[in-house]
Amino acid sequence: LTDEEAAGHSAPPADWAEFVPEIGVKENDYTVTKRQWGAFFGTDLDLQLRRRGIDTIVLCGIATNIGVESTAREAFQLGYQQVFVTDAMATFSDEQHEATLKFIFPKIGRSRTTEEFIAQTK
Repeated sequence: LTDEEAAGHSAPPADWAEFVPEIGVKENDYTVTKRQWGAFFGTDLDLQLRRRGIDTIVLCGIATNIGVESTAREAFQLGYQQVFVTDAMATFSDEQHEATLKFIFPKIGRSRTTEEFIAQTK
């Protein structure tokens, strides 16, 4: 066993950070490479959003109580309005997912299902 395997960690697949084609990422789209759990830490995300006049972000992803919650907390501290698409995120257990939805997100943004979010953007 490698040290990583012995510690209970396995290497992600080679394409783990690739966008699936359904997202429709274009060559000139701005993408962020996260350095830590939150997307703002160690990146220029805040600068890029402010340059574009963006004050509201829509969050989803993996893992609800780690990466998504960390990004949400950072965004809240930076003054962004937030919408959490709760059925477009997941984590290691239902209990962890539900705890973030119940105790953290209501304090710092608005939660919506994918269906509710799409209906509101039409």
